[in-house]
Amino acid sequence: MLLTDAAIRNRTTVAVLGLIIVLLGATSYVSLPREAAPDIPIPYIMVTTMYEGVSPEDIETSVTMKIEKELNGIRGVEEISSSSAEGMSLISVEFDPDVPSEVALQRVRDRVDMAKGELPQDAEEPIIKEINFAELPIMLISLSGDVSPVLLKEIADDVQDVLEATPGVLKVEMAGDLEREIRLEFDPDRLAKYNLTIPEILSLIPSENVNISAGGLETPGTKFNVRIPAEFVTPEEVDHLMLTARDGTPVYLADVATVRYTFKDRTSFSRLNGADTITLSVSKRVGANAVQISDRIKAVIAEAQKRVPSALKFDITYDMSEMVRDTVADLENNIISALILVTLVLLLFLGWRPSTIVAMIIPLSMLITFFLVQALGYTLNMIVLFSLILVLGMLVDNAIVIVENIYRHLQLGYGLTEASILGAREVAWPVTTSTLTTVCAFFPMMF
Repeated sequence: MLLTDAAIRNRTTVAVLGLIIVLLGATSYVSLPREAAPDIPIPYIMVTTMYEGVSPEDIETSVTMKIEKELNGIRGVEEISSSSAEGMSLISVEFDPDVPSEVALQRVRDRVDMAKGELPQDAEEPIIKEINFAELPIMLISLSGDVSPVLLKEIADDVQDVLEATPGVLKVEMAGDLEREIRLEFDPDRLAKYNLTIPEILSLIPSENVNISAGGLETPGTKFNVRIPAEFVTPEEVDHLMLTARDGTPVYLADVATVRYTFKDRTSFSRLNGADTITLSVSKRVGANAVQISDRIKAVIAEAQKRVPSALKFDITYDMSEMVRDTVADLENNIISALILVTLVLLLFLGWRPSTIVAMIIPLSMLITFFLVQALGYTLNMIVLFSLILVLGMLVDNAIVIVENIYRHLQLGYGLTEASILGAREVAWPVTTSTLTTVCAFFPMMF
């Protein structure tokens, strides 16, 4: 073949290219982002609407069907499915693969906005979310210990802020936490005594619980922004809130209600070994290196462990990077095993020179692949790694066939250059066609 002939006649150029491949491939392998699964854009949109205290039948007629009616006219939709449960409507919209995810999301958002006017006033705002596997959590961190729920929440908030500022981290969500709230428990008899209604009080409290900007104050050489803080922080501040006046006597909130500083109703639970915990779910940015992010997160946790009470501990209950590390280790183990075994077998039957050539082909081919993977914008994920492991055996087979045929021509009395040209030329097409048969077997997966 022209390619092999030209390579053999220009050995110096090939040697320089081989050195360049080693450098570029090694650099690409070190810098390639590692993750468990590739980022596959799926035009799959979920519309969730909460309507608490309503039966599934009423949810279907008053919410689900109203939204579905608008969604049916969207271009590019392949399938719409829905489910109605008590207090919740869930609609999934699947688009054709050709529709970009951002376009699909905007089309659904526009149609849901059109349906909002027909939804019940008590229903919550529909939540529109795109399904993206790349944003699934890569690590779960549990905080537990013999400390108060308030202190545990404060520490979890601090750790969450630090983790969200870590390079490569997209978001950190919290589950199992208890949030503080100021709860008002009204006495009906006292409300009746002062001729007050709960709607009147509820309209007054939000207007008092707000920070107000009072403009600016300018002095010679200095300018200040004036702000009036009035948000409620402690129950005592709410106690002294004046509601109205009766017969010249002011009526305070404490006169008609009991103010408690308590916790909000739980929306999530998190437990580890039967004990209540707070779990932090860490998601990475698309294309970021999961292994590097995992190491950074562990460094943050180790630093946080030094600053928190000894009774509190951090447990990593899930770490995706471990699977990525194992997969990369499997690939490296296969490459090293192939190098050793193939070299030993060829050394026994063909001598040291053919075995050395085949042993060099394996890492060079892998390094070329790593460079191309990075150039194409892919990551080192489970699909890429297992594909490399799969073709490793085929690569060794082809190398053995070519080298053995060149060795046969050397035994027939040809010189090194002539034997290389003739040996590679004879088996070039059989090796190419045998490789193409494997490619054709996997080619349908592209669709």
